[in-house]
Amino acid sequence: MPGLVNALVIVAVLAIVIARQSRARAIDTDRRWWLLPVIFAVVALREPGILDAHHETESAALLAVEVLIGLATGAGWAWTTRVWTAADGVVWTKSTKASVAVWLVGIALRAGVFGLGNALGVHQDSSALMLGLAGTLLVRAGILAWRAQPHGSVAPAAPAYGDGLRPAWKEHA
Repeated sequence: MPGLVNALVIVAVLAIVIARQSRARAIDTDRRWWLLPVIFAVVALREPGILDAHHETESAALLAVEVLIGLATGAGWAWTTRVWTAADGVVWTKSTKASVAVWLVGIALRAGVFGLGNALGVHQDSSALMLGLAGTLLVRAGILAWRAQPHGSVAPAAPAYGDGLRPAWKEHA
């Protein structure tokens, strides 16, 4: 994807994720919480411009720092998110003011990495930011799913055909 398309996708996903986390929301621990971050990572890693061909070592170092910042931001965001169980057994989450602080620090650190890259003359592609965002979302979702487990599942397992029936060979005539 071109850099502009990557940037638009990143902004759209961030807007959706932040808007969803600013309200209380039921968490589904059985869902494929890892799928969107994995798709982001695959798209980011397929881009040829993820590393600057003229500054490969510096570019790789900046990419590693970007990913580490993303992982730390995701962990901080998950640990500052409130998790509780309602009376009906549904597990809910909501970001807190501390979560907003984690996001602001993460953005500031990413801006610092971008500034350092510019000072070094390293071209930085939007796919590096997308990879960092993938790490953020993956760690956050994983920690929240793990934190929600002691609280119970969101919804009881749906009944399957034949649940509660005894096998025919156990029937008494």
